[in-house]
Amino acid sequence: RYDAGKDGFIDLMELKLMMEKLGAPQTHLGLKNMIKEVDEDLDSKLSFREFLLIFRKAAAGELQEDSGLHALARLSEIDVSTEGVKGAKNFFEAKAQAINEASKFEEEIKAEQEEKKKQAEELKQRKAAFKELQSAFTQ
Repeated sequence: RYDAGKDGFIDLMELKLMMEKLGAPQTHLGLKNMIKEVDEDLDSKLSFREFLLIFRKAAAGELQEDSGLHALARLSEIDVSTEGVKGAKNFFEAKAQAINEASKFEEEIKAEQEEKKKQAEELKQRKAAFKELQSAFTQ
């Protein structure tokens, strides 16, 4: 919802907008620190995996009470008594679907890599067959 660039990442400005809409605006430095705390690949933006890491850290009690990430995790929690089981069900189904989409992407990358390996092996075999035919003409 907050990925305005539709690139699969939340950058600094998108995070700023998200925090403002959630009612917990942060300073520029605070936003940078939020990203830095979970930015595993050091690209200065949040991937879906890094976004989920916020909630994993919150559940483990690894976030400081006054940090922006703690506020984000707290604001994004599902209160079943308020939302009802159906609201929680929809939330978790959406999360599961996003994870499945990530898995499909990984499968596509693996299939592409296997195809490249197969093509490289075929090229190697064709070159070997060509050299064998070439040696028959040079003798």
